Amino acid sequence: MNELARFSLQRRHLLAAGAAAVAAPLAPQAWAQAPTRVLRVGHQKGWLSILKGRGTLEKRLAPLGVKVTWTEFNAGPVQLEALNVGSIDFGDVGEAPPIFAQAAGAPLVYAGATVPRPALEAVIVPSGSPIRSVADLKGKRVAYNKGSNVQYFLVKLLEKNGLKYGDVQSIFLAPADARAAFERGAIDAWIIWDPFLAAAQKQLDARLLVDATGVVNNRAYYFTSRDFVTKNADVLRIAIEEVNAIDTWVSKNKDAGAAELSAVLGLDKSITDLYLSRARFGTAPVTREILAEQQAIADTFFDLKLIPKKLNLLHAAPVDL
Repeated sequence: MNELARFSLQRRHLLAAGAAAVAAPLAPQAWAQAPTRVLRVGHQKGWLSILKGRGTLEKRLAPLGVKVTWTEFNAGPVQLEALNVGSIDFGDVGEAPPIFAQAAGAPLVYAGATVPRPALEAVIVPSGSPIRSVADLKGKRVAYNKGSNVQYFLVKLLEKNGLKYGDVQSIFLAPADARAAFERGAIDAWIIWDPFLAAAQKQLDARLLVDATGVVNNRAYYFTSRDFVTKNADVLRIAIEEVNAIDTWVSKNKDAGAAELSAVLGLDKSITDLYLSRARFGTAPVTREILAEQQAIADTFFDLKLIPKKLNLLHAAPVDL
């Protein structure tokens, strides 16, 4: 099942769930106690989980009469479909899933973005591999998640080193399956992101061939809908400020941050220590320059026939938060 078909199936499931929720009447006291506004946050295990645990977003928004609810998802595309059917208002995601969502017509707006984090994605090979350079990847079996940020990284990495996308054998595997293939020697190289990257280095003795530094920026994004941002720019401004506050704290307290993230992700602290040692920190509202980076990814995905039409991401242009 391709990314757009999976996206459509998730949409149908969420529409059914949403209809059931609408059909359930609220008790009179619920109407009486309802806050003026609600910020419904969708999140994956990570920094938003830590923000939830600290409760600082709720404290900032309470004086505005805003209630915060949290729903955990296992992947970015599912979060984006939840946004599309009106189940959440705000969430976190990587570079690629929003492009598939926009190709499927989602009313997505980029509310915030991290600073570039190129060291958090890389090409790795087994420790004893004869592959020593990007040029050595020619003709080799390279595994990665199709339609993800690392596919874009691969395209640009090959271009930078005088190779074409078709010069490698692309093996499309999700992270868990790619790890298994890597362990049994069924692939020659794996392109992956943290914390899977750090886990492979620590647990599989994987050797880092090259990371994305000088090739692509590898940002993470925070998204919302056009309707929500139109009515709640003040709420989103505070949400981005609170996310950045977590970033700032972790940048100054990496050991404690690694311990907290280790507990959230269920990983050994040595893995999150390595992950944070190469991370960069900072989150701010999206600029048009950052949006141009997403446009470049969308154009590349169209050229690879991963999306059915060219996108104009000015439709997702940020507002003045």
